[in-house]
Amino acid sequence: MQARKLISLKYLKLIILLLLVNSLHAQQPEVTNFNVQVKSITEKKPNSYQELYSLFDAVSNDTLKMHYLSKKSKAANYLEGESYALNMLGIYYRNTSKYDKAIELHKQAQELAIKSNNVELQVISLNMLGVVNRRLDLIRYALDFHKQALDLAETEKNPSINLKRSIAVSRNSMGNIYLALKQYDLALMQFNQSLKIEKYLDNKLGLAINYQNIGYVKESKGLLEDALEDYKTSLNFNNQINSNIGRVICNNSIGVIYIKQEKLKEAQTTLTTALKKALELNDQYHIAPVYINLGWLQLKQNRYEASENSLKKGLQKSNDYNLVSSKIDAYKYLSELYELKGDYKKSNEYYKAHVALDQTVTNERNLQYVNDLVIKYESEKKSNQIKELASENEIVKLRLAQNKRILLLSVFGALLTLGILYVLNRQKSLKSEKQIIMLEQDMLRNQMNPHFIFNTLNSIKLYIINNEKENAVYYLNKFSKLIRKILVASTEKEISLAEEIETMTLYMNIENIRFDNEIQYKIEIDKNVNAEIIKVPSLILQPFLENALWHGLSSKTKNKEIHVHIEKPKHNAVSIYITDNGIGRVASEKINKQKTLKRKSVGISITKERLDNFSKQFTNDYKLEIIDLYDANNLASGTKVIIEIPTQEIKLRTA
Repeated sequence: MQARKLISLKYLKLIILLLLVNSLHAQQPEVTNFNVQVKSITEKKPNSYQELYSLFDAVSNDTLKMHYLSKKSKAANYLEGESYALNMLGIYYRNTSKYDKAIELHKQAQELAIKSNNVELQVISLNMLGVVNRRLDLIRYALDFHKQALDLAETEKNPSINLKRSIAVSRNSMGNIYLALKQYDLALMQFNQSLKIEKYLDNKLGLAINYQNIGYVKESKGLLEDALEDYKTSLNFNNQINSNIGRVICNNSIGVIYIKQEKLKEAQTTLTTALKKALELNDQYHIAPVYINLGWLQLKQNRYEASENSLKKGLQKSNDYNLVSSKIDAYKYLSELYELKGDYKKSNEYYKAHVALDQTVTNERNLQYVNDLVIKYESEKKSNQIKELASENEIVKLRLAQNKRILLLSVFGALLTLGILYVLNRQKSLKSEKQIIMLEQDMLRNQMNPHFIFNTLNSIKLYIINNEKENAVYYLNKFSKLIRKILVASTEKEISLAEEIETMTLYMNIENIRFDNEIQYKIEIDKNVNAEIIKVPSLILQPFLENALWHGLSSKTKNKEIHVHIEKPKHNAVSIYITDNGIGRVASEKINKQKTLKRKSVGISITKERLDNFSKQFTNDYKLEIIDLYDANNLASGTKVIIEIPTQEIKLRTA
């Protein structure tokens, strides 16, 4: 009997061994094929994201394979392959609520993308960093990352499909931030722009995400039926791509709509399904809100014990992973629960926690919203200027076409008629050229204003953040005065030197806020200079003062000075000297090269064009010279800008 058992045991071991061998043989071709792909890609080293995506998208959720790709790419010094693999691993850790690890991997991926000068991978890494920070309710950081991604992507004149997809992600994410700020119309605009791109790309995941977010907007505006329809559309796309996370998100949102519509049975079924799937995925980011919404439902069903249990589970998850929005909802519903149970002390404690946390998030979001509005204003302003120029060019083309037809018809007429038409055509052409020159000059002047306003608005943000009311009101008054002067200046081609000095003094006072009033700003005007009757282009000194501040003095720790000296060595020109004791242009250029996003400054070139246009009405031309200053040890000690502007003196009106 014992022998038969031993034989049976041997047979059993043999069967298990055969099964293992067959399993290994079944998996071997797949592993071998993947290894061959990795070897091939690390040898070819393509810089196209599309090639990496097409090869590895199917296995991007396999952490073992992505670790293998990262390791082999690093060994082969293949920066793009390593960056791609790290981003895919970051997405995995984000979806499993390991946010610190996800941020670390996305930052490494971004550094590699920058090193390889690959714009596509840089944009993807920035967007992924924005998504993780948004999940953590770090609104300011999330907006910064998505804005950087969008700006970088839109610098490409002919964006690839992947860059278009990234632009859609950036706009979708910025829409979510507007949604958090309760700016529903702005959010809807961003979602619709993203949706348009996703429809063009036929990207079902992007369509699912955007319909879900549009549903959020409509729900927030009280359009429950419309929101429910969008949520179901999103669920349909998630079913098509078999996205379990998408199903959890949609079912959770649909359950909330049913609660609001008092369809409690439907809500129970939907939220139970969402919770079961979320627990299977171990996605803490979505487990927490499902528990909280389920607790809310049970509260409405008068199932107080079950509600308390669900809400506390959701709160615990929110605390463990610092999910601020979920904590706010949990505190609110627990306050309502304990009020119904008659425990007013606990109810009051949770209500206070709800109000305090909600106020903290709201204050931060409102501040960021102010900043984002300025960015939006600047972008729209430039866009409108481009449209105006395009419209003007179209008008010029139509006029030229009309003149050409008239010229062709005049061939059949007399030579005298032909001559007259030629003269008229020439006059019209000269008039059109003059209008275009004036338009360009207006555009150059207007282009400075949004940039100027943006810098001065940033100067008072610190007092808004610190809630220092007296200082905020004081500098807001200065700011309003500055805005009035800018608006007046923007309507005039030239202003008096006295008005320019007054505006720049106000500008420096406001900019000095961010330097803790460490800047020593001094103006000296020679006695022979009558600033009231000397005309200069409006806001002409601002770019030079801005450069002195942010390129010369911002990196210094102490002893910061800007000196403006105005003299009139010639009867037909005034000389303005702007001297700072900053770090110099060479050191400033080195610092600028280390920045992630490098923007080409156009302030000085625009100023030169404006001075050139201004000087055309005088016999003498303007002069502009920038001199690097050095001390006795040949070390950089600052920069001097010398501007010589031709003058035209007019008599002041007498009373």
